[in-house]
Amino acid sequence: MAFFIDSSVIPGTITLLGNNTFLSTRHLNQANDNIVLIPTPSADPNDPLNRSPRRKLLSTFCVCTYTLFARISIANLYSVLVPLSNHTGISVNTLNQGNGYMFLLAGWSLFFWLPFSIAYGKRLAYILSTTGILAGHPKFPIFDQPFCKTDGQWLGCSIIMGFFVALIEAIPELSMVDLYFTHERGKYTAIYSLFLTGSNFLAPVICGFIATYQGWTWVFHWPSIFLGITLLVLFIFMEETNFDRQTSGVFSPAAEIEQPAPVITAPGEKAIPSSRGLFFSSPRVERRTTLKRVQNGFRFFTWPVVLYAGFSYGLYVIWFSMLNGTSSTILGSAPYNFSAAMVGLSYLSCCIGVIFATYKTFYSGQFSDWLVIRMSRRNNGQMEAEYRLWPFALCTVFMPSALVLWGIGSAQSIHWIGPVIAMGMIAFNVSCGVTISIAYLIDSYREMSSDAITTVVSIRNTMAFAIGYGITPWIDGMGQQNTFVTAACASFAGCSLFLVMIKLGKRLRASSKDTYWELVVENTHDGVTH
Repeated sequence: MAFFIDSSVIPGTITLLGNNTFLSTRHLNQANDNIVLIPTPSADPNDPLNRSPRRKLLSTFCVCTYTLFARISIANLYSVLVPLSNHTGISVNTLNQGNGYMFLLAGWSLFFWLPFSIAYGKRLAYILSTTGILAGHPKFPIFDQPFCKTDGQWLGCSIIMGFFVALIEAIPELSMVDLYFTHERGKYTAIYSLFLTGSNFLAPVICGFIATYQGWTWVFHWPSIFLGITLLVLFIFMEETNFDRQTSGVFSPAAEIEQPAPVITAPGEKAIPSSRGLFFSSPRVERRTTLKRVQNGFRFFTWPVVLYAGFSYGLYVIWFSMLNGTSSTILGSAPYNFSAAMVGLSYLSCCIGVIFATYKTFYSGQFSDWLVIRMSRRNNGQMEAEYRLWPFALCTVFMPSALVLWGIGSAQSIHWIGPVIAMGMIAFNVSCGVTISIAYLIDSYREMSSDAITTVVSIRNTMAFAIGYGITPWIDGMGQQNTFVTAACASFAGCSLFLVMIKLGKRLRASSKDTYWELVVENTHDGVTH
């Protein structure tokens, strides 16, 4: 059977609301909605989309547990920089540089991990990643004796950790794509974002008190213990979510009736069997190659929608980096003079901000899914990927305001409650930026999302790496107040770009449709689509 795609189909423009009288596609029947299930689930009982809600939630629990403790294991360093430096003889600047290299490797290592996880299974990738993070912990103190005593040892171990921790930046999001339909993906991507960004802010709260009452070495021992428990949980309870989906889930906007999604096969080639085991995954075809996925990842650097998603993701993360890089200095000095434990406790504001961003509220939670459905209904059932971007409107106001309150307010010695509220606002925006940027990418290019997300995370981590080197010279050169005036203006300009994408996004997607569908067919034939 030859593979055919309607040339009028624009990636990211899909039929989300349909009519139940057409039985060629499957719907979700609700009170007044007939939501088309995208991607179209198969009849195969092994299809993750057909799993019971309980099994889906168990898989989501495993993914979020991995995300939480893997992230805490690398976010705990900031709370003990000084004692670690004193015990190892490694300067604080070098310790920060090691963290920078770790995050840089965490982005670019996805060019290995994403092809590996699609070819050999996400479950295996999660298990290897957790094992590698545990093995990489010799860079931290063992039995109160630091292993790393030279700059080279520290930087080398940081690079190794970056390689193994890379999965948390992308593969959990693809696990959500495996398990959930388009109309519910925002909710569950937001839950993942809650654990990803929340762990960044939870770690300083916990680690500050651990360092005070148990000693600074336990800041590293406890994450290792919980990572060991996580490894056991993944091994026992995690199911494989990779699935050889033969349907593309693409519908032509111009079609008079809904057509079943085509079987993706090359001329003269048999359809690829779709069944898989529950816990292990095998390569889809023997011709699958890592090089092919690496080529795809680099190719997407020339696609405007992908570049915007990466820039948007990175833009929100760099303001989080500025917060982390200045929190001890601002809150620990006059007029606030917070102790280390109190600086950590102030991060509870960030945790509250993340919860507001992800749980049944604006942007990345259920509101996002509701908004997409509502706008699609007003558009005759057609969903445009740019509908995901509208919640950025509040971020465009909140982020500059938070930076002004944090940097300029503290420079003017306002009451401590002002900077603490600003921390929560920044965390709110960061969580939203992560979720919305990735959701927009996946909605735009779902069939190639596993490759495109590599490009996005590489852009994001490179931006985070650059800002890590630039924060201190920036503040030293301009002063705290002028630095944050500039940062607020830059954040407003960057956040406002969502309006440009709402205006031009569909046109940009339309300009790439021929190349995109050729790429989908080519990669499906080679067995390397998601």
